Amino acid sequence: MREIVFDTETTGLDPQSGDRLVEIGCIEMMNRVPTGAVFHAYFNPERSMPAEAEAVHGLSIGFLADKPLFAERAVELLAFLGEAPLVAHNAGFDFGFLNAELAICELPPVDRARMVDTVAIARRKHPGAKLSLDALCSRYGIDRSHRVRHGALLDAELLAQLYVELMGGRQIGLELAAEVEVKASAVSASLEIRPDVPRGLRAPRPHAPNADELARHAAFVEAIKEAIWLR
Repeated sequence: MREIVFDTETTGLDPQSGDRLVEIGCIEMMNRVPTGAVFHAYFNPERSMPAEAEAVHGLSIGFLADKPLFAERAVELLAFLGEAPLVAHNAGFDFGFLNAELAICELPPVDRARMVDTVAIARRKHPGAKLSLDALCSRYGIDRSHRVRHGALLDAELLAQLYVELMGGRQIGLELAAEVEVKASAVSASLEIRPDVPRGLRAPRPHAPNADELARHAAFVEAIKEAIWLR
């Protein structure tokens, strides 16, 4: 199954108040294994960059000034996304900005039915735990030492690893299946009927209690005070 893991960086928190998307990073996965295909782009937001947003991702308006508008790469982005499910961390945020940019381009929105939110998955698996990307990477032992600031492509790469772990890890269908197959083969071999080995009849082992055992059992039951079966 083809899936796209993606992340965005923006000028703020609310596209309805004029905030814009300035970076998107997408990782293609096939059967939850990265294929190596990516889509990564910076965009000129056609507005100023708030200092608090720049402190998060480090993208200044000077850096973004010569980058293309979202509209210039929208068709290429949509072609990369295709019809695949779209995986994001706190996906409603990223979908909100993506669809706001598509609306500016007068292009149809991406259907939210395609949305896979790793925050919601993590909340079900770890109720009450911290759900930030950093916290979950630490929980699953995912190396994020190279993540000094937020970056859409870097965060998408980390999220792709986290998504695999949240969905059961790489062992499902790979190492575990191989181990089960080896064990099954060993059991089959141990049960193999060999015509060269004589198979004589064996007398049944006695299982019924003898008279002494019955007497001791009756004495034990008699000694139980206020037995529940006497109520």
